[in-house]
Amino acid sequence: MEEQKEKLSAIAQAKPYKIIISKPAGGEIPYRRIVIERKESYYQAAAYTEKQVFHENIPPEKLAEYLGKTAVGQYLQVNAWDDAAEHIYLCSQKGKVTYKTKKNVQTAAKASGSHNRKKQYILEEGTPIEPLVDMGVFTPEGKVVRTMYDKFRQINRFLEMVGDAVGDDTSETLHIIDFGCGKSYLTFVLYYYFTEIQKRNVQIAGLDLKADVIKNCNAAAKKYGYENLHFEVGDINGYRTDAPVDMVVTLHACDTATDYALYNAIMWNARMILSVPCCQHELNGQIQSEDLGLMTRYGIIKERFAALATDAIRANLLECCGYKTQVLEFVDFAHTPKNLLIRAVKKGGSDAARAIVPAAVRKRYLGEVERMMEEFHLDPTLYRLLKEAGRLG
Repeated sequence: MEEQKEKLSAIAQAKPYKIIISKPAGGEIPYRRIVIERKESYYQAAAYTEKQVFHENIPPEKLAEYLGKTAVGQYLQVNAWDDAAEHIYLCSQKGKVTYKTKKNVQTAAKASGSHNRKKQYILEEGTPIEPLVDMGVFTPEGKVVRTMYDKFRQINRFLEMVGDAVGDDTSETLHIIDFGCGKSYLTFVLYYYFTEIQKRNVQIAGLDLKADVIKNCNAAAKKYGYENLHFEVGDINGYRTDAPVDMVVTLHACDTATDYALYNAIMWNARMILSVPCCQHELNGQIQSEDLGLMTRYGIIKERFAALATDAIRANLLECCGYKTQVLEFVDFAHTPKNLLIRAVKKGGSDAARAIVPAAVRKRYLGEVERMMEEFHLDPTLYRLLKEAGRLG
């Protein structure tokens, strides 16, 4: 055990930017794997079960203690990457440890090839963007922190999707609501994108249930001088606003919270919707089929099928309500597995938008949803809300 702790301590001393703890030693270990990433002033551990992920922040000086406490006796493999090498820790079931390092070829290849190709990003290096500096993505000089290039690319990809949704819109001011904004990393970036790059007027409201988070977000907006960005405590279900709504953004609103966000967006006649759904549990708890039982018999297949069915139904219902809808692959900001982003756009008011989609097409989209519901005994929240509101007739 002392040898195991010694080798894990050597990994911590290398100050790696990423660590993966894997291969549980027995059936009672609660997490399948643990991924640890270096942030600006701390490490963050993401512990994965079959269906959930739990986060914990670790001070750098406590990393060795965390590795010893977590890995010893519980996991058989630890891989860690620093700027120069990969550290590989292997432990047999009997406790015998193998430890080796090898040159980080991937990092070297990135470094050697970087001068040959340079992608043009919406947010470019060289300009200190305060929110990105505070996030640890940029240095105070406006350079991308080497370990944050993935996040930098993800942020730019998100802005590309936003820009495509806005298209040739010429509204004098865009009114945007961000449901479930959390710490609002992308909300701040979105405000910067519109005001500093697009040179457009925007009014952005962020909504979340956590009062302390909202307080910190408002303080940050004041610090950045973002006068038309504010945050408030509120529930997605039942939130009301008297202001016009041009765009609704919802990133990782959990389970049916996404449905309420989409429902509100539709009822407000929002012209643009960008939604990354999360934790689609509702249909997973309902789904069953007499004729297609193979899709519900195996746990992991049932879970994935239910998630895809949830988002397919949402996309079809948006089409029924006059939105041109796309379901796009989106690697999210937090480095979790790939997600789908639903992007829905319409022009004009509700009547004009519905006229864009012929009645026969709307009927076909709705029919597909209802046949799916009948076959798998589903009662999706968004369908029920829109039906009660008379928006699917």
